[in-house]
Amino acid sequence: MSSYRITDRLPLPNSSLRIPRLGFGVYKSPIHQCISSCHNALDAGYRHIDTAQFYGNEDEVGEALRTYNVERSEVFVTTKILSPAGTPEATYDKLLASVEKIGGPGGYVDLFLIHSSKSGSAGRKQLWQALEKLLEEGKTKSIGVSNFGVQHIEEMRAYAKVWPPHVNQLELHPWCQQRTIDQYCKQHGIVVEAYAPIVRNYKANDPTLVEVSKKYSRTTQQVLIRYALQKGWVPLPKTDTPEHIVSNADVFGFNISEEDMVVLDSLDQGSAGAIVEAVVNE
Repeated sequence: MSSYRITDRLPLPNSSLRIPRLGFGVYKSPIHQCISSCHNALDAGYRHIDTAQFYGNEDEVGEALRTYNVERSEVFVTTKILSPAGTPEATYDKLLASVEKIGGPGGYVDLFLIHSSKSGSAGRKQLWQALEKLLEEGKTKSIGVSNFGVQHIEEMRAYAKVWPPHVNQLELHPWCQQRTIDQYCKQHGIVVEAYAPIVRNYKANDPTLVEVSKKYSRTTQQVLIRYALQKGWVPLPKTDTPEHIVSNADVFGFNISEEDMVVLDSLDQGSAGAIVEAVVNE
């Protein structure tokens, strides 16, 4: 059995920082719910929380950290910026606002990502250079991208002082495996994070998944999260249901066989299997 543990951390490229192998997502976690969900996740052993400006709950993630009895250095917090603000200065200020929401004045985040590739070449460059400044100042410990294909990461070589990006966060699950960009990232040491690893429960009744889950006496969500771990991804399951938060973290006591990994691999539908976004690689 692969001896993964919830406390495991993976090295980031060209960095002394390590990222927890399992994360807790707060996408669309309502403001009134987000703090208690983060506390429940921390109770369950998660030490990695993934938010974004787009989610509208950075303040609540910060408040959850401030009101939970844990050292800030023990929790790895990620946020994301969706688009530039028009000028390098305004874009940097937008980043700084997120840092202060989460970490307070003088605080920091552990990872800051460009949320999307869709702001065009000039926009992506402005975002990355603002992130590099934030990194230089210690207001973020690492920087990366999300929904970037091969062409977008290659394009960065021309101007990036920090390359490769530390992380690429992608939609990843058996129906959308994004094999080209996954392989590219692994070749360059870029940590691959998997958002929507449980496919927002849209596939909970898929016959193949249900059959595999029964074999291991596990929930379909647990099998999907374990699948992501065994693919070498950092899964970011999201739920606000307390018992599901606990259950989704209980994925370290079993191992999916190579044979069953192949069965799950066979479900891949390429870009047609995406529920959010499959990247373009050329």
